Amino acid sequence: MLYDLIVIGGGPTGMMAAGRAGERGARVLLVERNPRLGAKLTITGKGRCNITNAEPDIRKFIAHYGQNGKFLFSAMSRFDNENTREFFEGRGVKTKVERGQRVFPESDQARDINDALLDYLRESKVIIKTKATVAEVVSKNKRIEKIILSNGEGLQAKNYLIATGGQSYPGTGSKGDAYQWLRQMDHKIIPIRPALAPIILKEDWIDELEGLSLKNVEISLWQNGKKVESRFGEALFTHEGMSGPVILDMSKRAGELVAQGAVTLVIDFKPALGEKILDERLQKDFTAQSNKMFKNILDWLLPKKMIPMMVRISGIAGEKKVHTMTRAERQKLLKLLKSFPLEIKAVAGFETAIVTAGGVDLREVDPKTMKSRIIDNLFLAGEILNLDGPTGGFNLQVCWSTGFVAGESI
Repeated sequence: MLYDLIVIGGGPTGMMAAGRAGERGARVLLVERNPRLGAKLTITGKGRCNITNAEPDIRKFIAHYGQNGKFLFSAMSRFDNENTREFFEGRGVKTKVERGQRVFPESDQARDINDALLDYLRESKVIIKTKATVAEVVSKNKRIEKIILSNGEGLQAKNYLIATGGQSYPGTGSKGDAYQWLRQMDHKIIPIRPALAPIILKEDWIDELEGLSLKNVEISLWQNGKKVESRFGEALFTHEGMSGPVILDMSKRAGELVAQGAVTLVIDFKPALGEKILDERLQKDFTAQSNKMFKNILDWLLPKKMIPMMVRISGIAGEKKVHTMTRAERQKLLKLLKSFPLEIKAVAGFETAIVTAGGVDLREVDPKTMKSRIIDNLFLAGEILNLDGPTGGFNLQVCWSTGFVAGESI
């Protein structure tokens, strides 16, 4: 059997591309190593699936990807974030917009997104082959001749799309095999590393804060006495460090910095208040509650679970009456509220990273078609490309846009 297209990888990119190619009349075979399609998709967003971001200005949208974002202009002009919402709503999945313009299915069920894609594949008459691991990609004279499965079966097509994703969450099948195939076909792979991953901290008491959620804080990265990057929003303490939107978005940069030397993560618990104003508030509060113990006046400043830790690190006795506190002690508290330091040990690995940074050099892919500039009948789309964005639906939009364009082009 000679197919028009063989898609390797049954994640969001592969399903979108296969569906679009089949919809246009191509005979498509979708090959997936797992027993079912969309293994990683169904667990994204803690099972809710943040399908895209509703930012209406495409230039602003693309700016979230940094320098490499310009690669997406062509694909987004043909299938953008609004098209994504229309695609799923047209298949019965109503969507909603939450804080940060994050778009979710109204049901809060990632399964509904996966089911809509499976329906799309059925409508497009895509042939699906699961439990099929690609062992080898055979190429000659700048063309792929066939792929060979682990059971020895050979499969042939006029065109091939690699949509295997990166190496994050390897338990869902993202094991990074495709990088080796592509190197053998003379594609350049930008070194891969975890992105949108939790940060592991050195402090041995950090597990005492596990589960504590912080809202409206500013967190910054410092190295050699200089602030390198800062973000405002939400974060979460884990048993060995921190996670949450702010941390995940900073993790790629943190990983780069850690490779160069010591890095400090600094929390500003009161970013809306300058030091002078916060100090005045502290003095006013101390005067009004002068007979209270120090540990009992911090409720308006910190989450309850954080108070014992702040008392311990400040070195101020918790039972000390407020009116006996010195100016130096008040200044120590002020500094900790505005600049609470934590030492970064490492950025978590691919096992817990949401996406993979690095991948196929974008200069080797035609952004208008997703066709390889190296191999004549090869297309590349999704997370396999050296293109990643922050949390908020930006990474799945790469899958939808590049997958759609690849499927349509083929």
